[in-house]
Amino acid sequence: MSERSSAYITRAGADALEAELKALWKVTRPEVTRRVAEAAAQGDRSENAEYIYGKKQLREIDRRLRYLSRRLENMVVVDRLPEQREKVFFGAWIRLAGPDDREVLWRIVGHDEIDPKRGWISIDAPTSRALIGRRVGDVIEVPDAAGGSDWTIKAISYAEPA
Repeated sequence: MSERSSAYITRAGADALEAELKALWKVTRPEVTRRVAEAAAQGDRSENAEYIYGKKQLREIDRRLRYLSRRLENMVVVDRLPEQREKVFFGAWIRLAGPDDREVLWRIVGHDEIDPKRGWISIDAPTSRALIGRRVGDVIEVPDAAGGSDWTIKAISYAEPA
């Protein structure tokens, strides 16, 4: 975990990382190990592309396994609602209105859950930091190509919108 990424994660995010860890360890790694063993049995390993590629895959899998294990050990799963639900905190869905009456829906999540297509932004992002603790009606500055623009918080929810 880098110094810049927080240890917070949603329950769904933690479950997804645990599922990935389990799948890598129980399914993917044994399958790749079997293929490497079969390739090694064919003889000369120095020019055996299947063997060389398989060993590379195993290194990548092992690297990801180490990362996930360390990351999960240090995670803080946020699986309860904040007492002050009228304010923006980790896990909140925030509807913002910006220039030209444009609206966006963002959710503040952990570093491992970022998904721009879904509007999920990291708790560590400057925009998230500007949103934390704010209420409906508050205005924040969102950085953009022109330097920044003002956006107004229209709604805050801790339940996934329909």
